[in-house]
Amino acid sequence: MLDIQDNTAIRQLHQPKLDTIRMVEAFIKEHSGEYKKKALWEHLPKKMMYQTYSNTIEYLLESNKIAMDRKGYIIWIWDPEIAKKYLLRDDLAIE
Repeated sequence: MLDIQDNTAIRQLHQPKLDTIRMVEAFIKEHSGEYKKKALWEHLPKKMMYQTYSNTIEYLLESNKIAMDRKGYIIWIWDPEIAKKYLLRDDLAIE
């Protein structure tokens, strides 16, 4: 039987490192609006576990560096002026 502490340890194994986050950020900046979540993961320059990638995307969404449109395309929005513009658009949702 899996206990809660073991599950927490497993989850921690899939936490992204800073260089991983920066690599994903750079790729999203370069390809903003071109890919949905899974397709973006498949095209990254370095392979990583999907769970690690999902945690990275979750962090970037929570920190308002990226947004997803209604169709699921990932867009880089970190520039404060552009972020304000995108955040006011009805067709974008930050989850």
